Amino acid sequence: MLHSQIGPIAVHFPERVETNEELQARNPEWDLALLAEKTGIYSRTIAAPNETASDLGVQAAERLFREHAIDPKSIDYVLLCTQTPDYPLPTTACLIQDRLGLRTNCGALDFNLGCSGYVYGLSMAEGLIASGQCKRVLLITAETYSKYILDDDRSIKPIFSDAAAATLIESQERQAISGFEFGTDGSGADTLIVADGGARPASCAIKPRNRKRWASRLYMDGPSLMSFTVGAIPQMVREMISKQGLAPENIDLFLMHQATRKMLEQLQTALHTDDDHLPIRLAHRGNTVSCTLPILIHDLRGEGKLKSGDVSVLVGFGVGWSWAGCIWRV
Repeated sequence: MLHSQIGPIAVHFPERVETNEELQARNPEWDLALLAEKTGIYSRTIAAPNETASDLGVQAAERLFREHAIDPKSIDYVLLCTQTPDYPLPTTACLIQDRLGLRTNCGALDFNLGCSGYVYGLSMAEGLIASGQCKRVLLITAETYSKYILDDDRSIKPIFSDAAAATLIESQERQAISGFEFGTDGSGADTLIVADGGARPASCAIKPRNRKRWASRLYMDGPSLMSFTVGAIPQMVREMISKQGLAPENIDLFLMHQATRKMLEQLQTALHTDDDHLPIRLAHRGNTVSCTLPILIHDLRGEGKLKSGDVSVLVGFGVGWSWAGCIWRV
């Protein structure tokens, strides 16, 4: 039986970089220094008005093909994770298949999971490869949350960033990705939500809880998300490691969704680890939702901090509430 492995990754960011200094100049009443201390974010990238998730995803995939000499015709399946699709229908992955010139007998699927999406995508790719349906899967994450956020929304404007990542998932005999664990608690759906634009009328849409409602289409209740994360994720990680016959000291890196610095520091404390083993890399990336994990892997590879034989934990968590993790043997 064949299994999957995380192959080369290419990332793409929009051209526009928005710094905290720009935000401060436009919003003099904000305390950007305090916000940056909590979020760890000092700049973010913002898609152009006519730039969509498919545009970012296609550019990431084209870079992947170009930089790693990958024949587009060798791709058997496209998995696209996005919460900002180009249209309600058709499937954005179909648009990407056409724009990349992939075969017409190539599978193409969108899935909407946000922060846990990359791990879910790895799970689906493993299933496609282990079942013999595919040998090469193109996993794309692409997000343009900025389109849901108004410029004067202090609660989320400093956090979210637009980006895309394209990962080649390749088949091999050794099992490299294992121990998948998933979690879902839809009672937290109202803590990170865009309540308009779907089929449910606004008059009977989910009502956000607890906090001041800013005018942005996207609403986030940060404290509730923090409580959920610190409660659910360390427990899942410990159980996942134990089920695989491992101990925490056997894990070289804890690769976590890059939400905010404060949230990641809380996870470091709960898991009794530090920056060297649970890296934080969002100062000039921002929270790119489903893209944070592949961007983190790409950055760590560039720094020489992912070595053959390393054992890592991959974890995504957030909107939904949805969370997922796995063990990755590099």
